[in-house]
Amino acid sequence: MTYRELWGMLAPLYGEAEAHAVADYVLDVGFGLSKADVMCGAIESMAAADAARLDMMAARLSQGEPVQYVVGRACFCGRWFGVRPGVLVPRPETEELCALVEADFRCRGPLSVLDVGTGSGCISVTLALDMPQSRVTAYDISHEALAVAADNARLLGADVTFERRDALAMQPQGEAWDVVVSNPPYICNKEKKDMQRNVLCYEPHGALFVPDDDPLLFYRAITRYAAHALRPGGALYFELNPLYADRTASMARREGFAEVDVFTDAYGKRRMMRARYARPDMPKD
Repeated sequence: MTYRELWGMLAPLYGEAEAHAVADYVLDVGFGLSKADVMCGAIESMAAADAARLDMMAARLSQGEPVQYVVGRACFCGRWFGVRPGVLVPRPETEELCALVEADFRCRGPLSVLDVGTGSGCISVTLALDMPQSRVTAYDISHEALAVAADNARLLGADVTFERRDALAMQPQGEAWDVVVSNPPYICNKEKKDMQRNVLCYEPHGALFVPDDDPLLFYRAITRYAAHALRPGGALYFELNPLYADRTASMARREGFAEVDVFTDAYGKRRMMRARYARPDMPKD
């Protein structure tokens, strides 16, 4: 297989520009080949075993499988996380959520942090490594996601406690968190028609979708938990569905969070929210 053949196989599915990006990702991450290596004939001179592996990867990609699953890795906040079907592929937007938490608490001492719905562990592991004095705990309902997250924490040297918990059934049990952060399922079923096939057919629906008639299902449950489990001065952080940013912020205020801010991401979408709880001895807006 040549680079042109690989790219040509992907172009009908991804379009010309993205097909180049996907091909480059496979060759770089999967085989350690730079563009200069490719131009010098590295693909054509591959060992038989590598050539067969590239053929297998190309076949999976041609069916629309996300390139991160095909190579088994995704970059997040400058670190490589193992990913496989059954866990959500980390997104650049979620990096901005981590950066928001870190910026808010950079000058604070040891923190107690909870990541709800950890998936690959990208949020919990990143916060544990970037705020090393913190005690980080991560919940997920999926056994497979917890296994992947634990592997990532071990390989990256992050100290994270993982627990199997259902985000919709969490009850405070004396916890006291400084930070509760979550990138919960937030895509309504009616939005499926606008989604790319590689996401819709391969990524876990349980980590993506909520009922059309209850788009705040997870946000509401996590907010109510956080209202009872945050320490004074702590904060709740969400990645948002931009379509429901205002509704999510209004819901948080109704649940007693007085200081609620919505932030735009690098693409100009209202993607993140921070909320601080109004304790009985604190004035509300």
